Amino acid sequence: MTTASFKSLRETADLRHLRQIIVGLDEGVILIDPDQSLLWANDAALAMHGVGDIADLGATVDEYRDRFRLRYRNNHRLDADDYPIERVVAGDAFSEVVVEVTVAGEDSPRWVHQVRSLVLNDDDDGEPACLVLILQDVSARYEAEDRFEQSFNANPAPAVICRLGDLRFVKVNQGFLDMTGHLRDQVLCKTVYDIDVLREADRRDLAKERLAEGRTIPQMEAELELPEGGTKLVIVAGQPIDMGDQPCMLFTFADLEPRRKAEGALRHSEERFTRTFQLAPVPMAIGARDGHRLCEVNASFTQMTGYAATEIIGRPLGEVNLWESTAVCHAIEASIDGGRDLRGHEARIQAKDGATIDCLVSTEAIRLGDDACVLWAFQDITQRKATELELVEAIAAVMKDTSWFSRSIMDKLARLRAPQTDIEGPGLDDLTAREREVLALICRGHDDKTIARTLNVAGNTVRNHVARIYAKIGVNRRIAAVAWARARGFDGEGVMAEKPAPRARQKVAA
Repeated sequence: MTTASFKSLRETADLRHLRQIIVGLDEGVILIDPDQSLLWANDAALAMHGVGDIADLGATVDEYRDRFRLRYRNNHRLDADDYPIERVVAGDAFSEVVVEVTVAGEDSPRWVHQVRSLVLNDDDDGEPACLVLILQDVSARYEAEDRFEQSFNANPAPAVICRLGDLRFVKVNQGFLDMTGHLRDQVLCKTVYDIDVLREADRRDLAKERLAEGRTIPQMEAELELPEGGTKLVIVAGQPIDMGDQPCMLFTFADLEPRRKAEGALRHSEERFTRTFQLAPVPMAIGARDGHRLCEVNASFTQMTGYAATEIIGRPLGEVNLWESTAVCHAIEASIDGGRDLRGHEARIQAKDGATIDCLVSTEAIRLGDDACVLWAFQDITQRKATELELVEAIAAVMKDTSWFSRSIMDKLARLRAPQTDIEGPGLDDLTAREREVLALICRGHDDKTIARTLNVAGNTVRNHVARIYAKIGVNRRIAAVAWARARGFDGEGVMAEKPAPRARQKVAA
C-alpha cells in the first residue's frame, strides 16, 4: 500500500470516527469542505432546518444560502458574505452568532440558531482540512424572551430592568415613562443612581445591600425625582431575573401619588370641617353610630350644657343623662339605629346644673375615615317656648272678653295661638247644625249672653252647646275653638245672619 493510499484510508477512518462521535449530539453539526461543498450533517442539524438529508440542505454553500434566508434579531437581513456558513469558509472564527432562519419562499422565521465556527487543520501543512458549523436551536428561549418583552411592554404597571454587572438600565416599559415623564433614551444606559429609583426609600440601606447581592428587594416607599421637577411617591420592589446569560434586577412600581393627593385633600377637608365644627354657633356633637358614644363636641355644646369635652367624650348620651327621660333617649336612639335621621325633633335635655333646655334636635349620618358616625345639632328654643307661653297666656286672658276685638285681629290671634298644617281628628261634620251656629258666633267674637240673644235661647242652653262643642273637638278654651275652626276654613260666614248684641254695640259706642 502506498503512503498516499494509507493517508487516504486514515482520513476516511478519522472522518467516520468523527461522525460517530457527533451523530448523537444535541447540538447541530455541519461539516464543510474548504471547496465550499457540504460534506455531512448530523440529525440535530438536519432537524434544525426541517430536512431529512444532507442533500436537502444544499450541495454547496451557495445552494444553502438560496434555500434558507437568514436575518439578525433586529430584523436586518444578512448579506451573502455575512452568512455564518460563508464566514467559516472565509476562515472567520466566531462564536454565538444568533440568526433567525426562514425557509425560502416563507415570510416568517421558523427557528432561531446560535452558531459558532470550528476549523480542523491538516497536521502536515496546517491547511484547513474540514470546516465545522456548530448550531444550537435557541428558538424556545427567544420565544420566551419575546413573550416576556411583549408582556413587559404591554404591562401598565411601571417597570425598569437593570444589569447587575454595571447597574445600567437595559429595558424600560411605557408605564414607567408615563408615570415619570422620562423619555426612553433618557432612561436606557443610565444607572440605578442616575435615575434614582430608591430615592428617599424608607429602607434604602437594605435595598442597596440586596441590590449588590442580587437578591429580592422588598416593597418600600420611595420618591422618584421627575425630569420637570418635583417628586412622585411610589412603592418600589426589586426581583432578580436573568436576561440571556446576564443577571438583572427587575424594578416594579406602584404610583402612590393619587393616594397622597387624596390623603392631602382629605386632611385639608377634615381640617376645614374641624374648624367649622368648633366655631359653629350651633351646639353640635359627633358620636359613633354604634353605641352612640360621643367622639367630639364643640364649644357651643359645652356652653349650652355646661359639660366640658373631657367629661362627656367617650360616653353615650344616655349615660350622661342628657335627655329629659329614658323614654326620650330610647326613642331617639331607636330612630338612629333604624337608619332614620332626625329633622327638627323637639326634645328636652338636662344641663349639667339640672336646668331643663327645650331643643330641636337634628342628626345626619356621616363617615369619618372608616367609621360610621352621627352628627348631632341642637337648637335651643327654651326662650322661644317661654315667649310663646307668655303670649298664649296673654291671648287667653284677652279672649275672655273678645267682643271689642275686630274679627281680623281675632283671626290673627287664633292662628298665632294654634297654627296647624296637618288637619286630623274630628271635623265640622261631627257638629250639629245648632252647634255650628254657636261655633260661628264664637268665631265672630260673641260671648255667651250675646249668642243667647242672637239665637233667642237661654244662657244655659248656650253654655251646654259650647260644652258639647269643646268635648267633640277636644278643646277647653274659646280661643282654641276659634283656632280649630279657622284651621278647617270655617269662619261662620253664611251660617246665619249676624245680629250684633246690644251690649256689644254699647261697648263699641263707649
